[in-house]
Amino acid sequence: MSWARRAVPAAVAAVAALAARDLLQRDHALRRNFPVLGRARYLIESIGPELRQYIVAGNDEERPFTRDQRRWVYASAKQENNYFGFGTDNDIEHTAGYPIIKHRTFGRAVPPSAPTAGHDVTLPCAKVLGAARGRAHAFRPESVVNISGMSFGSLSGNAVEALNRGAALAGCLHNTGEGGLSPYHRNGGELVFQLGTAYFGCRDERGRFSLERLKDLVAAEPVRALEIKLSQGAKPSLGGLLPAAKVSAEIAATRGIPAGRDCVSPSRHAEFSDCDSLLDWVELLAAETGLPVGIKSAVGDLGFWEELTTLMRDTGRGVDFVTVDGGEGGTGAAPLIFSDSVSLPFQQGFSRVYRTFAERDLHEQVVFVGAGKLGLPDNAVVAFALGADMVNVGREAMLAIGCIQAQKCHTDTCPTGVATQNAWLARGLDPARKSVRAANYIRTLRRDLVKVAEACGVEHPGLIGTDSVEILDGRTSSIPLDRAFGYRPEWGMPSAADRAEIVRLMTAEAPQGGSAPPSPTAVG
Repeated sequence: MSWARRAVPAAVAAVAALAARDLLQRDHALRRNFPVLGRARYLIESIGPELRQYIVAGNDEERPFTRDQRRWVYASAKQENNYFGFGTDNDIEHTAGYPIIKHRTFGRAVPPSAPTAGHDVTLPCAKVLGAARGRAHAFRPESVVNISGMSFGSLSGNAVEALNRGAALAGCLHNTGEGGLSPYHRNGGELVFQLGTAYFGCRDERGRFSLERLKDLVAAEPVRALEIKLSQGAKPSLGGLLPAAKVSAEIAATRGIPAGRDCVSPSRHAEFSDCDSLLDWVELLAAETGLPVGIKSAVGDLGFWEELTTLMRDTGRGVDFVTVDGGEGGTGAAPLIFSDSVSLPFQQGFSRVYRTFAERDLHEQVVFVGAGKLGLPDNAVVAFALGADMVNVGREAMLAIGCIQAQKCHTDTCPTGVATQNAWLARGLDPARKSVRAANYIRTLRRDLVKVAEACGVEHPGLIGTDSVEILDGRTSSIPLDRAFGYRPEWGMPSAADRAEIVRLMTAEAPQGGSAPPSPTAVG
């Protein structure tokens, strides 16, 4: 017991020292008034997210992703049972804005009845990316679900590698994010190269955009399209800063910047200053690389979109795709006011952009991509009904490879090694194993989209019309999706030719279901 006799006085002395320090310090009134005990408040506050996540919050309460939503992603990624029993937790009758998908008793598509139906379905885009403008390397994306732009530097190298390997397994596109094309992006997945304001990966020694470096890069790598990033939903109109401490030699080589120095991304592009010069640059990039070129943007003032579409209609220049990022989208770090209150949420923003294109008869010439919590089947179905041709998944893909929504992306202390440059934390993420989970998640989301489309009587989610969705407006009323967002009945769909071709592709690949043989007395 001699060790106990020594330990007790030591513990008492340590507590006394803490108490003295609390009494003498002047920064925290709570600790000064309640020495030692006051520290418990800060401890509980620091683990508040974990307490709510695992103990306090209900299945449908937590944000940005509820427990039910995370459970669905995790189970899908692990190929475990992702069904839910007993009924919905959602308060459907009293939730204004709740979307309801309307199934059809008799539809053109007949869902197969096998439990595994749709697991291995191919789900290509209903439009050919770049075809409307005759791009040399126009192509039909193999998947309507693709991985959103998340840079190496924001994510760890192991996380980027896992996502790229997963993209290769699932046959989908992987957006590089604005941080350049790293060695971790070179693991088989086809890429969309994102051009941010700092032109990382295609800039010269003075930080200026270099067309020759871009051409060399896309010629050497499986880059299928270029995306000019104007803004993102969680922090529109802001630049970025990667502190010097995080600018390793590897990140510096990827971005084309000096190692160990602050890395600043401007808030605006230097290559264009208005819609006219933006379209000139789009056409230059497309002509020099042969690749489809698009833009990514959050939605605020509609004046930009009205000017852009008017110029596209009147001059013949134009973008091949538009990625609309909702204000509820994710980011590694942003001021709270920007995450919470700057830029429209996806459904509001996307519908306004789509209407602007449709009013000028341009909607069938552009591939529309949605982003902002669209990695969940219900949100994605509404996006397709509004006119999206593809969806990008970001945080949902992070969940699939191990993210636990710790919300420490901005601290470099992500406990699962996803959003950190800490080598010890990143080593816990095995890219080979996690890539399989990323692919499983993407395949499952595609399966659910096909199953919902078939329930709506069509063969492909891109053919789900606005008449298949209603928006609840309290307990006793609802409004059709087209009326809710000011659509004309024919909007939200690909062209007639594109619809016919995607039906042909889907029915050739996915056999239709059926029923038991009819009885001799069956009618019709």
